[in-house]
Amino acid sequence: MTEQIANDSTLWTASQQGDQEAFRLLFKTYYPSLFSYGCKLTADRALLEDAIQELFSELWTTGFKTEVRSVKAYLFKSLQYKLFKRSSNKKTFYSNDDAILDIPFTINRETLLVQAEEDKAKVDRIASAMDQLSNRQREIIYLRFYKNFSYEEISEIMEINYQAARNLVSQAIKAMRKLMLGIFLQFFAVFL
Repeated sequence: MTEQIANDSTLWTASQQGDQEAFRLLFKTYYPSLFSYGCKLTADRALLEDAIQELFSELWTTGFKTEVRSVKAYLFKSLQYKLFKRSSNKKTFYSNDDAILDIPFTINRETLLVQAEEDKAKVDRIASAMDQLSNRQREIIYLRFYKNFSYEEISEIMEINYQAARNLVSQAIKAMRKLMLGIFLQFFAVFL
């Protein structure tokens, strides 16, 4: 998490200094999550896309004058404001006391169903990859990531030393990455 924040801050600072590649990467990194978030605020996709484009256009043309603690939070709040500004029905954005911005936020049934299907597909891919690991690798992945045992506890349970436990976890993760990439490529090839 802190690595992401550091990376965002680096991209933000480089963009402030006119680095077009950093700005492009900032846009590419955040466009999907901004669009997904915006879909919860408005059903008007054209309005949403225009608001995101306007947000990044203004950042580039007027500069990054604002110092931010969280790039992600700043971009999400800015998008929220842009959508409010562009909305034809601003009254729906305020609560009863007319002082607090109360943007309608919807999560429709289809979004939940799609998310559930995506989650099921991820679980299936992980299970498929796990089946291909050795017994020891499966056991250590289970103990470390599903049961949250420390390396000391794992070394005691599996009767191996501390460093061997760390090495085995590392090997299992590398194997999972390789297997997951292979499964993803097979899955992707089906749709091509």
